[in-house]
Order: sequence, then structure tokens, then C-alpha cells
Amino acid sequence: MRRVSILGATGSIGQNTIDLIARAPEDYHVMALTGAGNVAQLAADARRLGADVAVTAHDHLLEDLRAALAGSAVEAAAGTQAIIDAAARPADWVMSAIVGAAGLAPGLAALAQGGTLALANKESLVCAGQLMLTTAKTHNARLLPVDSEHSAVFQGLVGEDMAAVERIIITASGGAFRDWPIEKLAKATLAEASSHPNWDMGQRITIDSASMFNKAMELIETKEFFGVPPAQIEVLVHPESLIHAMVGFRDGALMAHVGPPDMRHAIGYALHWPERRNLPVERLDLAQIGQLSFQAPCETRWPALRLAREVMETGGLAGAVFNAAKEAALDAFIAEEIRFNEMAIVVEEVLTRMSAASDHIAGEMTLDNVAQIDHLARQEARAVMKSRAG
Repeated sequence: MRRVSILGATGSIGQNTIDLIARAPEDYHVMALTGAGNVAQLAADARRLGADVAVTAHDHLLEDLRAALAGSAVEAAAGTQAIIDAAARPADWVMSAIVGAAGLAPGLAALAQGGTLALANKESLVCAGQLMLTTAKTHNARLLPVDSEHSAVFQGLVGEDMAAVERIIITASGGAFRDWPIEKLAKATLAEASSHPNWDMGQRITIDSASMFNKAMELIETKEFFGVPPAQIEVLVHPESLIHAMVGFRDGALMAHVGPPDMRHAIGYALHWPERRNLPVERLDLAQIGQLSFQAPCETRWPALRLAREVMETGGLAGAVFNAAKEAALDAFIAEEIRFNEMAIVVEEVLTRMSAASDHIAGEMTLDNVAQIDHLARQEARAVMKSRAG
């Protein structure tokens, strides 16, 4: 029986993970489930799976969680440190699906136990890729990708020599606004940005898809995860979202991973790796689909892609600045304080300001330094937005 934990259990990735585990409960012992504000869902899943502990990120919800778990054997806890402690419980496999930079410290705590970390929290590699990889190596832990694009690349590389890889292509749906006139983007509403044409995801990642900040993060993640130069990583807009990534080799071959837009495939691959097991996902009928379409991304429409390439060239802690500024700008858009197209403007200005203070970007990559740069970048983002509003 494998010991598993799910960090971010109440989000879309967490719920899909629970769906797979609940189909074969005899195979797993659930050590910990963590979540944020949806205490009712967290408690229900903890009861159903017989988890050892359920943790909410919000201290003020501890009594609500305890009440929801009353009469069960599930322990209740709350707060940031409690989530890190839950991640540090010995487990064979941990899903890292906490949204944002908040997932970094729990992910590192899980790696320190020497098991497998299934990484859906792309911010961890964007902010601190070197730290994540070093921690995994030090503790003989394994990192497996869960983003559909990186899972596809990982599968395309099975049995291959990285020295033969010529390029990696990750695909993007183009999000909610891929067919909008560029001049209309400034008027895009929160509701419009929160609706994805292909995927069923949370609000934040859906908006990130529309702005292509999600794909920008995945560019950086690809560089960190697979150790390839930025020039070898490409983005291709693929509206059908059926080809998730392609790996090109020096002999001209291009290996594509094709599958339905269902995150349970990438999750299931990481959960069962190195085996392949039956998964409850759609089997594609290519004859019925008929054709697939592709187009090059327009960096005027999606400036986030250009910013990601600048971050990769800068290196150091630039990724932490990029992510923190993006999160702050996204918060402001959700609060309807800035317009959709202003998010990229804010992020670029923060990168410019903090790159000028080179001691910030060039700092040693430690958890404390990443946390400090994250704090400073959020402050800088607020200052930028205040100056623009004034």
C-alpha cells in the first residue's frame, strides 16, 4: 500500500487526483490532504479517503474543519506551518497542487523526505528551479511533471538521449481571447477572462491562460525541468488542445503526445509511473476530429511570452520576481483594479525596476532569499499600479 499526500486537494488538480485514488482505495494510504477555504470539501474528502490529517491554510477556519471532521479519526490542523508539516510527513508520493508561490516551501519539505513529488505547482520551478532540483538530488527524491505539457515532454523522452534533442515545443490553446482583435483586449471583463474554451480549471489559471502568463511560466518550467537552452523551447498555438507537446530530434523526427484535454492523464501517468495503467479518460477518434490546426503565437497579443524569455536569459532570482509580480497583477485584475492588458505592463515594469537593482536578482537561491524577493516584488508591483492609477 502506497502512502500518498495531496497538497492543494480542493483545487481542480487535487480533485482529479482524488478521483483516481478513490477508484482504487485499497492501493493507497492517504497521509495528508491540504486545502484553503473550502473546508467542507476538504473534510468530506478526508473522511472518504480515511486521511490521517486534513489541513486548511486559514487559521480562522480550524474550528470549522474540526467540526466537519467530528466523529472521524482524521486529525485537523490549520496554518502555513501546518501545511509544511503535513508535506513533511513520510510519504511515497506527494501531489504538489497548491496554487502560487505558496507551494514552494511545502514542496521542498516533501522532497526532503526522499519520495516522489508530482509537481503541478509550476511556480516552484519558476521561482526556485535550481533549489528544487538540488533538494531532490540531495535527498534522492524524484520530481515528476504533472502539467500536461511537461508530462507530454517527459513521455516523449522515454528511452531517448537528451543530447539528441533539437527542440521542445509546448502547445497553447490561446485561451479565451485567442480570436479577439488586439485592440479589444483592454476592455476584456473578469467574467470573459475566467471562461476557458477547452479546459475546466480554476479561475486564476484560466485567466493566466487568456493572458498566456500560464504558458510563459511553462516556458521557464521547461528550461528548469529538462535543462534545455531557452532557444530550443518553442510555443505553438493549437486551439484543439489535443497535442500537448512535441519533442524534435536532430534527425528531424518530431514526437507528439496526443490525448484529450483531461488532466487525469498527466496525473495518472505520474501516479502510476513507471507503469501505464487504465485511466478513465476519453479515447480519441481522430477520424471524427478530422483535422488539427496550429499557429505561431503573437507576442504583441501575448507579451508574457517575451517577458518569460527575458527572465530565462537573466537567470538568478528573476523568475521569483516574474512570478510575484504576475500574482500581484492577477490579484488586482480579479479585484477589477486594473485592466486585462495592464497585467503584462505591470510585470514588465517590476522586472525593469528590480533588474536595475542587480543585487536582488543575483542573490543566492535559498528559500529565505526567494521569499524575500517575492515580498519585494509584490511591493514593487503595488507601487507600479498605484503610480499608474495616479
